[in-house]
Amino acid sequence: MGTSPETIGVGFIGAGDVSVLHARAVQKCPGARLVGLWNRSADRAEQRAREFGCRTYATPEELVQDPAIDAVFVLTNLETHLTYTELALRAGKHVLVEKPVGVNVAEIARMRDLAQAQKRVCMPGHNYIYEASMQRTRELVASGDLGRIVSCYVLYNIHHPEEVARRYPGVVRQILTHHSYILLYLVGRPVEISAMKAVLHYQTYTEEDIAMVQMRLENGALAHFCASFAADDHSGDPWTVLVKVIGTGGSTRYSYRDHVEIKPGLVHSQTYTAYQGSITNEVYHFLHRCIRQGEAPLSTLEDAITAQKMIEAIEESIRTGRHVSLS
Repeated sequence: MGTSPETIGVGFIGAGDVSVLHARAVQKCPGARLVGLWNRSADRAEQRAREFGCRTYATPEELVQDPAIDAVFVLTNLETHLTYTELALRAGKHVLVEKPVGVNVAEIARMRDLAQAQKRVCMPGHNYIYEASMQRTRELVASGDLGRIVSCYVLYNIHHPEEVARRYPGVVRQILTHHSYILLYLVGRPVEISAMKAVLHYQTYTEEDIAMVQMRLENGALAHFCASFAADDHSGDPWTVLVKVIGTGGSTRYSYRDHVEIKPGLVHSQTYTAYQGSITNEVYHFLHRCIRQGEAPLSTLEDAITAQKMIEAIEESIRTGRHVSLS
């Protein structure tokens, strides 16, 4: 290891909001240390470095060449993920790349191929599946304890002001990517997709703030996605973030609402503790289980490729107004 035989050195490329969550996760991971970070804005880099207690680098090249760093977290905007992931892998670093992993399937395939050639872990930031309740659901589905799966729902309703939403590529890419890998992990891939989107509360931003998707799965079951930045759900049993799998022999539920702190989050009206917890679990799996112990990620770049194919099928369905078969 770069820092010491007992310590995994970590470097961040990117210092936006999500870096705060990852910094907390690294701090909680035994045998790991955040060595330093680079950000396009030097002022933001210096601010985050003071908050995190680490150093800054003048360039991303300087960061990946530091022998004290074993693993690089790519936390930048979607369009630069491939550039920085390739930079880190070619320098011999393990990489955790935030989702959405790439702009298209070809980009993710390039990351996969280079990671294999370099014999390094390149793990997609599919954080939700590292929650214990998600893993338990997968076990129940695989064992047949839920009977024949009938339906799966993945719902997200958290208001994002327009100035915050501008940082993201719309809810299809930003949120339905989460939904896609969750569905793949729990119950498998869809074979047919139908989707719609709308812009309901933005004044000038042209990307969608709500999208819904209907799917038919390989086993004949149906699935539904909803992703909304348009409004919070303030009803008695709010669908803030909810994952539900229903089978003929039972059902399961995962909800943000089981873990809420009544204080503002980074961009949310409340703090949803489960999100930080999922990233903490993800980072622990990457640094301890994958790098130190040689285990595989729970969701791989192959899964990221399939999730990207789902996103592109959703976009095609929206564009054409037709059902789309997933090849």
